[in-house]
Amino acid sequence: MKPKVLVTRRIPETGIRILKEHCEIRYRDALEPMSREELLKEIRDVDALYCTLSEKVDRGVIDAGKNLRVVATMSVGVDHIDVDYATSRGIYVVYTPGVLTETTADFAWALLMAAARRVVEGDRLIRAGGWRFSWAPTMMLGYDVHGKVLGIIGFGRIGQAVARRAKGFDMKVLYYDIERREDLEKKLGVEYRPMDEILREADFITLHIPLTPQTERLIGERELRMMKKTAILINTSRGKVIDQEALIRALKMGWIAAAGLDVFDEEPLPTDSPLINLENVVLTPHIASASYETRSKMAEYAASGLISILKGEVPDNLYNREVLKIRPLSDVKMI
Repeated sequence: MKPKVLVTRRIPETGIRILKEHCEIRYRDALEPMSREELLKEIRDVDALYCTLSEKVDRGVIDAGKNLRVVATMSVGVDHIDVDYATSRGIYVVYTPGVLTETTADFAWALLMAAARRVVEGDRLIRAGGWRFSWAPTMMLGYDVHGKVLGIIGFGRIGQAVARRAKGFDMKVLYYDIERREDLEKKLGVEYRPMDEILREADFITLHIPLTPQTERLIGERELRMMKKTAILINTSRGKVIDQEALIRALKMGWIAAAGLDVFDEEPLPTDSPLINLENVVLTPHIASASYETRSKMAEYAASGLISILKGEVPDNLYNREVLKIRPLSDVKMI
């Protein structure tokens, strides 16, 4: 009998093809995420769950999945999964590190450039019929990017990719991470600094950190007030690493100049959020990894990792390797 896999929402066809080759699929071909009620119902008899960051896989969901052996998420973040509890239950968690690194770094730069040079404001001005002069010396002034100081908070794969791109803009690059990477400092031309020093010195600050209890609200009023009034903050990691209410005050009151945000406290961003009416923030709907190529690779990577587990193999994208001691692969193998 083939393993049963629940796929919670529409994914690129590359992932579906891999799953269909080895498994019986219960595929919900819909753009929106699966509701909690539906997830609790559909997970009861499946051997594996293929989900996205929009479905919360907590204790209730894990307990409902009586036969669950694997959770594969089409994301690099796993904050939507209770990984510790899954591990204690002998459930393997697979994710998609690496494949979205370059695409997300590209998008961080897209937000940075758009916020610095007021690209979205300019687009809105033209569409609203507000462009009255062909050129004016003081019209829509923004901030130069070249030759400035870039601060990177979080120096994993994506942070490093952002640093590589900064070379083309002749920027001074500072970074902070819980682990200093002296092996990369000379290679990438970056300098390690304590976070507070980066906040005070950088013209642009970009966040590339996972959401954990330690990083939640890492950037709050204290940190925002440290930044230059001309500084621009970019976030493509997780919304809750910033105190969003404090950021709204900072943008309104001029503690910082602008922000570019792809992630938010609550997603979708509520239509009554004060952020929507602020001119000095660029807002995008969590699309940093949304290229045709990368989303296909993510779908394939998560599916391949799931299949490897069910074959009794250890994939390189297994997140909770300690699970091997709790439930050996021989007990999980079905293919």
